[in-house]
Amino acid sequence: MSTQGPYLAEIAHLMGDPARANMLHALMDGRALTAKELAWIAGVAPQTASGHLAKLMQGGLIAVAAQGRHRYYRLAGPEVATALEGLMVLAHLEDGTSRRLPSRVGAELSQARTCYDHFAGRLGIGIHDALMAGGHLAVSEGGYALTASGKAIFAALGIDPDASSRSRRAALRPCLDWSERRPHLAGHLAAALACRCFEMDWVRRRKDSRAVILTEEGRAVLEIALPGFRCDAPEPVSPRLREPAPALA
Repeated sequence: MSTQGPYLAEIAHLMGDPARANMLHALMDGRALTAKELAWIAGVAPQTASGHLAKLMQGGLIAVAAQGRHRYYRLAGPEVATALEGLMVLAHLEDGTSRRLPSRVGAELSQARTCYDHFAGRLGIGIHDALMAGGHLAVSEGGYALTASGKAIFAALGIDPDASSRSRRAALRPCLDWSERRPHLAGHLAAALACRCFEMDWVRRRKDSRAVILTEEGRAVLEIALPGFRCDAPEPVSPRLREPAPALA
């Protein structure tokens, strides 16, 4: 008999509460938030939020760091973000029963967002696909490895391609994107790329959202570094316009 079942149920219970789910979702952009901020996001009283945060910490889903008088909460690690992203894939299956985000918010998140510490949405997909199509990624055990040309691209962008050898995390691995249903890049080097893009103002964060903005400079940089890179919404299918009625004689 498996001993993992009860613990799995406990984790599922922790994630399944609406208030705690909103808190976890808010922390998926990799930033740390205070209990007051998380209470507002979850729509609960501060005292209630404290109880939820204590349960999430006990379950190993979040961690806390004290800075001065404030305590800042963040996801316990990338594996928590991966689990949440997987659940979001299930939550958005097109079976007619899933709840949709408001159209503007959903469009912004689908276009470009953070998934913990790396890029997702069409921005993340575009980077992944351009690297794969250009032969800059090689499939390896547990994920991807950069080829010689891939290392040159990361170095040209100001990222040490060998830094992953000093990290316990995988350098690069596929992460299924909940909005696009295709893989984007996760891992240590994907996080380093996101940090570099924020540092150089190639990508900007949107206020109070996981959605991000690819700047014109950032688009130009990525298109030069990654030939074939695209981060555009699919062209909408326009209904055929009716032919104008003939003028009466």
